[in-house]
Amino acid sequence: MFGNMAFGVFIHRTDSIYDDVPSERYQFPKQYLTRVQQCVGDWIVYLEPSKVKDTKGYFAAAKVQEIISDPRNADMHLAVIEPGTYLDFGDPVPFRDADEVVEQGLLNDDGKISGRAQAAVRTLSPADFVRIVERGLGPDEGILPRIDLAVEADGVKEVQRPFQHMSPRERVNQLTNRAVRDRNFRKNVLRAYDQRCAITGLRLINGGGRAEVEAAHIRPVEHDGPDIVSNGIALSGTAHWMFDRGLVGISDDLAILVSRQSNDPDAVNSMVNVSGKLLVPERLADRPRPEFLTWHRGNNFKR
Repeated sequence: MFGNMAFGVFIHRTDSIYDDVPSERYQFPKQYLTRVQQCVGDWIVYLEPSKVKDTKGYFAAAKVQEIISDPRNADMHLAVIEPGTYLDFGDPVPFRDADEVVEQGLLNDDGKISGRAQAAVRTLSPADFVRIVERGLGPDEGILPRIDLAVEADGVKEVQRPFQHMSPRERVNQLTNRAVRDRNFRKNVLRAYDQRCAITGLRLINGGGRAEVEAAHIRPVEHDGPDIVSNGIALSGTAHWMFDRGLVGISDDLAILVSRQSNDPDAVNSMVNVSGKLLVPERLADRPRPEFLTWHRGNNFKR
């Protein structure tokens, strides 16, 4: 039951000395083994330290599947993330929000931050887990498509309000809900690509201020593709259609490939930006990972 759950916090930074791939594994030394063991079968949130420049704060959630000994380092262990559970928050949560520490369990009796805040792995109370996830998933607004209107039986449209006061069980259900995951994936991909189509280079905003680009999975979810930015590309509707149908692909050096099976390759080539390469995010961690590009070329792209 959820009353015995041990939610947790895993601290991670992109320049870490540890062999972490947040969506797949978290490497840690033996001193944290007991704490990580408490989280097996339960959910954790990832936190980027405040001392990191432009820190993302609490930036993702994932479920710990098991712990194994690191086969490449006898002094280390790996927390294996359950496939398909990792989710980047569409709205990363700062460590402090309006001068309030979001993770209330870090405060001592005097209301000051305790030494627990220095621990790279620590347990997280259900209340803090709910608070962080609630803020991380955020409202369905901003760069999202217009899917926030519900039509009532009498035809009156009413704006849906973000979920509030949810139990830990309800929050966990949100983290595995396909619609919620798609919204957060879209937020992160469009933010990383500055709402610009990575193939055409066009950045079109409609009259309502919404970006006219879509978040495409490189390796689709139905083929075990994760909901992470490095498995995503921001594409216009037409480019997305061509990419999904294998009429365009991407090489490991990010050159845009046009299928010979296209009925009008010249027209397709005319849509490609002048560089001939995919326009990628500045952050290396957000750029397409080679294994996903290889999957798309081998399973989708029509040569």
